[in-house]
Amino acid sequence: MSNSDHGVDHVLAYPEPPASPLWHRHGAKPRPLTDTQRQRNRELLVLAQRKPRATAA
Repeated sequence: MSNSDHGVDHVLAYPEPPASPLWHRHGAKPRPLTDTQRQRNRELLVLAQRKPRATAA
């Protein structure tokens, strides 16, 4: 390491690319679930509640 590196803030040469537009939903209302999506969620919830949890031995 040379003496010229002291006190220098090492930053990336290029900025990070912008995040996906899907992450930027300012003020956008979520779309309501369809009846099919609601039914699937209910089925998954029932299955998850029936399945015993793995416990640490």
